[in-house]
Amino acid sequence: MTRPRVLNAFQFEDLLSGSSAGVREILDQESFQRMIAIERKRAERTNEPFLLMLIECINRQKSEKLPYALDDLMTVLLSNSRETDVVGWYRQPQAIGILFTGLASDYKKASLTLLGKVSAALQDKLTFEQFSEIKISLHIFPDEWNQNDSGGPKHLVLYPDVHKAEKRKRVAQGIKRIIDILGSVFLMVLLLPLFVSIAIVVKVTSKGPIFFKQQRMGQFGRYFTFYKFRSMRAQNDHSAHREYVTQLISGNAERIAQNGSGEGVFKLVDDPRITRVGRFLRRTSLDELPQFFNVLKGEMSLVGPRPPIPYEVAEYQTWHRRRLLQVKPGITGLWQVMGRSRIPFDEMVRLDLHYATSWTPWLDLKILLLTPAAVIRGSY
Repeated sequence: MTRPRVLNAFQFEDLLSGSSAGVREILDQESFQRMIAIERKRAERTNEPFLLMLIECINRQKSEKLPYALDDLMTVLLSNSRETDVVGWYRQPQAIGILFTGLASDYKKASLTLLGKVSAALQDKLTFEQFSEIKISLHIFPDEWNQNDSGGPKHLVLYPDVHKAEKRKRVAQGIKRIIDILGSVFLMVLLLPLFVSIAIVVKVTSKGPIFFKQQRMGQFGRYFTFYKFRSMRAQNDHSAHREYVTQLISGNAERIAQNGSGEGVFKLVDDPRITRVGRFLRRTSLDELPQFFNVLKGEMSLVGPRPPIPYEVAEYQTWHRRRLLQVKPGITGLWQVMGRSRIPFDEMVRLDLHYATSWTPWLDLKILLLTPAAVIRGSY
């Protein structure tokens, strides 16, 4: 029996360019994980799902013994997949994966059929002891996001490139975290008289608590409690905002004229829920100041995408979710200094993704320096 050849990263580049077309190979870990990212982006554009099947060693201490069944395992996977499917190491040497693409419309039923087919083939080829040491799992993209208290995707198996990027940026993220802590403490001390003054004004001008608390989604879709100075009347109806957000995300919202002039904005104006003091706080962004507490708790950063409300995420297209995966949400960001509510939702998401992929401490500093000017000219 000829042992299946593992394709390295350089050979994988040739495969993508077409010079190795038609050759069935086993991809190494780096190439296979990159292929998952490529398929995920393709699925975001086409809305065509794909299936990732993982076959992994249950006991990691025994994972070094996996090669004794490697030839049989690889042969089974190659013989039970099409030429368009991709086999490779998901996590070497513990887990092997196979990407099934071009699934039928009833892809959930098809995934169970594939599971049964591969499982039966493995049982025929492997000994009982060998088969009992492996676990087979299915992961379908687009994946379902939890609606429980944790929020976010059920797992991050389909996002190995995000994990890799996190490890690669640990030093930079450590620097960003230090800047967040020092910046938040400095600004909270500096602005303490303003904090106290706003708290008193909010309390004496309308009934209700000083702070507005709301569930928001942070990085990886995790829920956290978001703080603002209350700018609305207590216990109001959010249905109008939810309806407008649905139209905004779908691209069907119209610009609304603000103060009867200008090109209009993509947000509710003259919202009857907002108090007179609240309008001033929102126009000057002073209602955002309590979010320094979120930054100190590590739930937010000084700079990053704005954290969405869970019912907003429920309306997201698949590619919109990427803004929640790569960086923590922030108090200010590219969207705020580049026009805020004057740009459509899709453009906002593109700015967030651009920030996530091109982040540097200097970019954060530039955004922080541009934020006061954006507030003054009213584009924030």
